[in-house]
Amino acid sequence: MQRRHLLRLGLAAGATLALAGCGFRLRGYDQPLVSLDALALAGPETDLRRLVIRRLEGAGTRVHDGATRVLNLGSEAFRERRLGGLDSGPRELELTLEVPFSVQRRSDGAYLLDQQRLEVRERLTVNDDELLSQDAERETARERLRSEATRQLLDRLRALNDQ
Repeated sequence: MQRRHLLRLGLAAGATLALAGCGFRLRGYDQPLVSLDALALAGPETDLRRLVIRRLEGAGTRVHDGATRVLNLGSEAFRERRLGGLDSGPRELELTLEVPFSVQRRSDGAYLLDQQRLEVRERLTVNDDELLSQDAERETARERLRSEATRQLLDRLRALNDQ
């Protein structure tokens, strides 16, 4: 029994060393989130916009009105759809966040990223018997949707460095 344990441990250590030795890395690991020097943001003042600004600045991008590129960020729209369940007891919902955005070059107004939509979804189970926790669960799900939408937006902005 002890021999099997040592064999498993040895195989796991060997696989780890082999992956480390061949230069294996997770895709995107230790790359900057966004490689833009500066970016201006246009659009309504929303929680998503504040999160995007925070993540851009955390990645080293200066966010100011005089930047050569402008991120036009539309209003965030949440939709809720009932997937199943009875009239009482737990039911399953699907929350969707949809946000339009585009990126323009300030000098000539050309679109570097034409009007696009970010759409993220999450399933949520709520119980009508627990009304107080239901609102907290919805708000937590909205925060996760905003975070995922921000991550997807930064992934799309990463491609702008070449333009």
